[in-house]
Amino acid sequence: MSEETGIDYFTEARSVEVVNTRMAADIDPRLATVMTSLVKHLHAFAKDVELTQGEWATAIDFLTRTGQMCDGNRQEFILLSDVLGVSMLVDAINHRRASGATENTVLGPFHVPDAPRYDMGANICLDGKGETCLFEGRVVDLDGKPIEGATIDVWSDNAEGYYDVQQPDIQPKWNNRGIFVAGADGTYSFRGIRPVSYPIPDDGPVGQMLKALGRHPNRPAHMHFIVTAPGYETIVTHTFVEGDEWLTSDAVFGVKASLIAAIEKNAQGDTDWRSTFDFVMERQA
Repeated sequence: MSEETGIDYFTEARSVEVVNTRMAADIDPRLATVMTSLVKHLHAFAKDVELTQGEWATAIDFLTRTGQMCDGNRQEFILLSDVLGVSMLVDAINHRRASGATENTVLGPFHVPDAPRYDMGANICLDGKGETCLFEGRVVDLDGKPIEGATIDVWSDNAEGYYDVQQPDIQPKWNNRGIFVAGADGTYSFRGIRPVSYPIPDDGPVGQMLKALGRHPNRPAHMHFIVTAPGYETIVTHTFVEGDEWLTSDAVFGVKASLIAAIEKNAQGDTDWRSTFDFVMERQA
């Protein structure tokens, strides 16, 4: 602060204090908390690495191109959040659960609401391609009691690693998607395909960043699930295929050890594979 004028001018040493004191006292308290911390950490980062003007200009250009890549079908900023691990961190902060409850992971960009409802055991693979797989298990509470009427919304990629919405002119609508309702015993079962690993879109700024960092864009094979039941916390998660080569280096950090599902040859059924996984739901607070 200038001794002559009493004005708090911007300096390198007092940059955080000067910027944060410009906020009005009567703004939304949560906004004040978030922005105060954002300024604090952003300035600390710039000072820590002694950011050059050229590097900051490159960062501005990167963010500009990231925004320009977004449209109604693609959200490059969400992709950026994913590959930096921020999406998974925010999800973890907001879905802390009791020990034993099924863990969340990222929703992903390809969920479509109001998929067809099927009877248990139905086949959600409509194009007939891929290695067939039986998915089955139970939906229970933390005491192991079945949750009757739990809704299980499922979706996966096709045998080539694409979701139906990525290939609307090639795949049947609702391919590898469906909704099921658990019975009194909490069991579920449906047939689909053994999911395959695939790369996230890497033809934009985020893909260029991954390449510069020496990182690959691949996601391990997984089946998506949203499990809901009245009075219980909604589970948004994947089950990952045991043994997949990308499990330990998922591009979006979505893998959790508890979500890796065993998969085995189905010697006694009408599918090539069989994957069993139980969902454990926690009651809402």
